[in-house]
Amino acid sequence: CPPGPPRLRPQLQGAQELALAMAQCALDDSERVHMRILQTIYRQLTRSRLGCPRYGAHWEELGFQGRTGSSPLPGDIPRIHSNLPWSGSFPAQLPQPLPVLLAQLHLDNFPFCIMSVNITRIVIQALQEERLSRECNRRQQVIGVLNELHAAAFLRLSRRWRQQHGTVADAGFFLKELELSTKKKPRQLLESLEAYLSR
Repeated sequence: CPPGPPRLRPQLQGAQELALAMAQCALDDSERVHMRILQTIYRQLTRSRLGCPRYGAHWEELGFQGRTGSSPLPGDIPRIHSNLPWSGSFPAQLPQPLPVLLAQLHLDNFPFCIMSVNITRIVIQALQEERLSRECNRRQQVIGVLNELHAAAFLRLSRRWRQQHGTVADAGFFLKELELSTKKKPRQLLESLEAYLSR
């Protein structure tokens, strides 16, 4: 029987448990840290220095279609604050927004929020299945690897979406392909993000 993926080092297991616990937390308007996370998401996605109101059309401009659309406003689904990638300091390193964060998303009918939720699911599953242990061990961190892998998965998805003129009807196909590459070749995804950022 061939050996499985390497085990996460004991000193990183606490960070793994924290990441998995964070993924189970629902958004709570009364929690200041949750509201700070939402503001960080907004600022990172728009590259604005200003915050924004909790509800409004500005969220729809980012791909949240609101209560009547296919994608919820932040907080309308459980765990939304952990379903978006910008919970760490990694985005501060970005020289410009990733391609998926540009206005072209609406032109391409890119379901930003739904894709983000699914990418988070894929990344968390990869962590649970210990498919990220090698990279976490190498970097001596868990949260940073999760954040970067989320961004790398979004980058890959946006490129494929554009190249293949994706539609919402194709989303399942794109997500299956992304899940396979995220779980089987996380390092390759991370390297593609590094190459993109170094341009």
